[in-house]
Amino acid sequence: MARTVDQRIAALKARRSGEDRVNLMAQDSAALAKYIEKIWKQETWETKATSKPNTRYVLGAMQEVDADYTRISIETALRVAKQLGNRIERFTLEFHLQGSVPLNVHIRGVSDVDLLTLISSQFLSYDPSGPRGTSGAYYPTTLTSLQQLKDLRAQEEPALESAFPAATVDKHGSKAIKISGGSLPRSIDVVPSHWYDSADYQRSGAFHDRGVIILDKKNNVTMTNYPFKHIKEVSDRDLVAMGSLKKAIRLIKNIKADADQDIMLTSFDLAAIMFHADMAALRTGHSYELAILAETQRHLDDLYHRPDYAKLLLVPDGTRVIFDSPAKWSSLLTLSCEVDRLLEAVANENSIGLPANNHSERRQLIRSVHL
Repeated sequence: MARTVDQRIAALKARRSGEDRVNLMAQDSAALAKYIEKIWKQETWETKATSKPNTRYVLGAMQEVDADYTRISIETALRVAKQLGNRIERFTLEFHLQGSVPLNVHIRGVSDVDLLTLISSQFLSYDPSGPRGTSGAYYPTTLTSLQQLKDLRAQEEPALESAFPAATVDKHGSKAIKISGGSLPRSIDVVPSHWYDSADYQRSGAFHDRGVIILDKKNNVTMTNYPFKHIKEVSDRDLVAMGSLKKAIRLIKNIKADADQDIMLTSFDLAAIMFHADMAALRTGHSYELAILAETQRHLDDLYHRPDYAKLLLVPDGTRVIFDSPAKWSSLLTLSCEVDRLLEAVANENSIGLPANNHSERRQLIRSVHL
């Protein structure tokens, strides 16, 4: 049975307040007190469009999570990092966050946090065709990424168990060690990794151009990611859109979470999809927030009807195409249909008796709605 809009609003509020994962906060008195303090307070979006539930859902789905919840997420990750830094003997580590929390497109008050634990100075990989690689600035070694990261993970797993004896340390993940519960109000995914100096990084020295090598334990291989380039590219484009790109990303992440069918697109994929939207159209959302829904619907519909174009689009860090599997392409249609229905419902709530017979008319209608 399809969820009603009231059920979707309730699920949205539960995600944002942490009510869906309040058990994680149970043993952290400060985090629990913050939750109890806030759960009884209405957020600003809840006071708008009170007689228009679909409109209210859209407004809430676009907003960033309360800053206190995000602060607790980051502080929890730093607690874990400090313990690992003190307990890992063979490697000197440095720590960085990746994913939705540092990008500020997370949709849960109690959000999982990805913590990269990077071998700092003893080992790195590099592109030998880069300017530093060809000039002999690096010192080659017979050590391999695979073995170094296996060794690091082998040290981190017992170190986490020792540092947080009341927590659950899940060692089954292929790329991350998940630690949760006990005194931790957030679940932290610890990702053993080391630096990769790409040719671009060798030329620019810019932090965002530096890659990261992570371990895929199950497949016994390593993978190269550019998490900081992803964050920078999306954040730079969000500035162009005056904050509306990140709102659009949060919107479709919430729509995915509340959809009646599975949508096989990751948070990374969803950010990449909206990265290619019309920034000028999204920028209108700075003054008229529903214009963000209008551009999101137009963009998704356009992608699905132009497969030759859509299937060539790259993720923001340029490492692959977005739709790299049939399941992802099929999920685009599912997501697009969800947004179509939401646009229709919002247009009906704000039509004031005016006809809106197709998506183009509906988009035009809601682009200038004052709330």
